[in-house]
Amino acid sequence: MSKLLYIESSPRKDRAASINVAKEFLDAYAKAHPADTIETLDLWATALPEFDGSALNAKYNILHGQPHSASDATAWGAIEQICQHFVAADKYLFSVPMWNFGIPYKLKHFIDLVVQPGLTFSFSPETGYTGLVTGKPATIIYSSGGDYGPDSPAKSYDLQKPYVELFLGFIGITDVRRISVAPTLAAPDVVAAVLAKAKQEAAEIAQSF
Repeated sequence: MSKLLYIESSPRKDRAASINVAKEFLDAYAKAHPADTIETLDLWATALPEFDGSALNAKYNILHGQPHSASDATAWGAIEQICQHFVAADKYLFSVPMWNFGIPYKLKHFIDLVVQPGLTFSFSPETGYTGLVTGKPATIIYSSGGDYGPDSPAKSYDLQKPYVELFLGFIGITDVRRISVAPTLAAPDVVAAVLAKAKQEAAEIAQSF
């Protein structure tokens, strides 16, 4: 039995294209993998700890092999819980809308908490950085109002997909499937066709995920 962790980063819920496609994925996944567990992590309903001065001190103390102060240890304990919960999953599903050509700040906050030495990556002067979250697949549902695909003249504006996949690759997740929902700011018939295509892709990927 495997655990699928679904990370939801849009606050729009029923109006979010990324979430609508994610629901199709989850429905198909549940039917295809009835013994698996599915958990939703709604980043807008989750109290994430601040990544403040104490957390930064704790992170750099680890990188430099130095002990934690009492306040640093408390901050690090909260971050460890977030990381351990993330790493405990076997598979990942992300729904990611584009915000100002990048990602929602709640997702950026979560990523800043998850990318930690000794928990999701290691470093040595000899070998550099090594991701520790290996052998786990991820599916990412990207939505955007415009078309920023590889053939679009606006493709250079897309900081959404490269950043998310850089994050995943850095921590060791290299088996990535992508679903694009774009454009969502278009004529109703165009948007309907885009959603239908993305939902079909989601259902197909979910069955063998």
